[in-house]
Amino acid sequence: MACVKLGSKSDAFQRQGQAWFCTTGLPSDVVVEVAEMSFHLHKFPLLSRSGVMERLIAEASEGENGCVIKLSDIPGGAKTFELVAKFCYGVKLELTAANVVYLRCAAEHLEMTEEYGEGNLISQTENFLNQVVLRSWKDSLKALQTCEDVLSFAEELNIPKRCIESLAAKACTDPNLFGWPMMEHGGPMQSPGGSLLWNGISTGARPKHASSDWWYEDASTLSLPLYKRLISAMESRGIKPEILAGSLNSYAKRYLPGLNRRQAASESSNRLAPVGSVASLSEEEQKLLLEEIDQLLPMQKGLVSTKFLFGLLRTAKILRANPSCISNLERRIGMQLDQATLEDLLMPNFSYSMETLYDVDCVQRILEHFLAMDQVVGDASPGSVDDGQLMGSPSLTPITMVAKLIDGYLAEVAPDVNLKLPKFQSLAAAVPEYARPLDDGLYRAIDIYLKSHPWLAESDREQLCRLMDCQKLSLEACTHAAQNERLPLRVIVQVLFFEQLQLRTSIAGCFLVSDNLDGSRQLRSGLIGANDGGWATAVRENQVLKVGMDNMRMRVSELEKECSTMRQEIEKLGKVKGPSTWGNVSKKFGFRLKSQMCSAQEGSVSKQNNGNVKIEKAKEKHLGKEKKNVVDSDE
Repeated sequence: MACVKLGSKSDAFQRQGQAWFCTTGLPSDVVVEVAEMSFHLHKFPLLSRSGVMERLIAEASEGENGCVIKLSDIPGGAKTFELVAKFCYGVKLELTAANVVYLRCAAEHLEMTEEYGEGNLISQTENFLNQVVLRSWKDSLKALQTCEDVLSFAEELNIPKRCIESLAAKACTDPNLFGWPMMEHGGPMQSPGGSLLWNGISTGARPKHASSDWWYEDASTLSLPLYKRLISAMESRGIKPEILAGSLNSYAKRYLPGLNRRQAASESSNRLAPVGSVASLSEEEQKLLLEEIDQLLPMQKGLVSTKFLFGLLRTAKILRANPSCISNLERRIGMQLDQATLEDLLMPNFSYSMETLYDVDCVQRILEHFLAMDQVVGDASPGSVDDGQLMGSPSLTPITMVAKLIDGYLAEVAPDVNLKLPKFQSLAAAVPEYARPLDDGLYRAIDIYLKSHPWLAESDREQLCRLMDCQKLSLEACTHAAQNERLPLRVIVQVLFFEQLQLRTSIAGCFLVSDNLDGSRQLRSGLIGANDGGWATAVRENQVLKVGMDNMRMRVSELEKECSTMRQEIEKLGKVKGPSTWGNVSKKFGFRLKSQMCSAQEGSVSKQNNGNVKIEKAKEKHLGKEKKNVVDSDE
């Protein structure tokens, strides 16, 4: 750290207990009391350098108790006055960034101007501030930290403002352009060409570039009021929002211990870990800090991680922060909910009622913020997009990810017996239908809820199952649902029907693929010639397809038997006049229309098979003629 030597006399001061004595051979004629310390000095050195001491000595000399002066309000206290007294006696002083602010304020308070001697303490300390301290990042930071002890005096001299402007200018400048602050931190020496030096010899290696977060740790050592002023100064200089947000992240993690509890040990950084010299904050101070960080953090998506925002929100709920702060944090999370994880959403309920284990209402509000933002961003109505475009549309990817996240969250909170049905339904229904390509995740959550709430009435079960679309269940989910005794009978019938429809569609697709493969292979064989290896491969592939189709036919047969058995059971239960109960059920579910569709599908498949047989016979006849022509030409 830079320093300057003042004066030429040797140190003649000695301390005895709570008193300082100047051993110059002359008895002291004035006593200066600063707090609990007394200084036995001489009048002439003091009044020749200080206007205040000149007046106080004149007033004290008129008293009967000798010349005793009390300085209770001197900036820096007894330690600073000791240096001032030594300066008045011409003792060599060492100005540093740690004491220059105290000495500058004390010199101003004691009126140590040039009128009382050339090169007085005011001019010396002011020159040191401007020419040494403010040109260095570390010295400016240290001087700003010392301003907190004498803030009112320092503010009159604009010392904090000058230090903050110096720090802001350096933080907003690319350090790679000038080589600082790395050189200040004792980095390796560089040659004029920029390569690293070892014992004065160029190694050819290039120094590493400093990242934009090099000042985060230093700035986090400031008190909150000074840190806020530093951030404001950087904003006025146009610093990038992401760099500013990174500093706020570092500052919050240093003083809010709740943010670090959920971090893995591998993710923790020694640079961001709380330093032992930093005093821990009380809960009230932590709450104020959190609210201030919320105000300083720009309202922009992606500046900080979603995990960090969830940590702030969780801490805000524990500390009982004001509602506006909590609402702002929920809005920030909603802007980037697609980047969250299931672990982030599982926030405990910190309310006094403890109605549910997890804070479902908070997740509902966050989801609403996300959907509101998604509606503003999206221009076209997603309802007009067909299923084929839905899966490949990049603009719908975030909301699809959120839908999957919410379904996973519903599955996690479903076992809570205190979770009421309306709250579960409200959160599940908040996700738009187009956001779920498949309803497997929603079905899993509903099944867990039904299992954990066996006392639900049949009407409530049906109402809950209306949240999912049976047509959007995969074959695996349909197979599970068809055997799920917790589902209402109406839902099981729907699932069986749509499963059968999916199997019929799959079989029809397999027939088409098989016929297309056979036709293309026969066409290639007619143009190129017979290939024993190709025919063998084709035979094996056809065998695999036939086995797959046989398995599908068996599954369809089993499903038809199950439907027939269920229809007989329903007809036995129905004892009303008019059409049969099964007819009513089929009308209710639209089975007649779907059955016609299946019949039409089967007819198209059979026609397609007959057409393919005719094509194969024509191709064989054409190939026979070509072979005969080739034999005749050879002869």
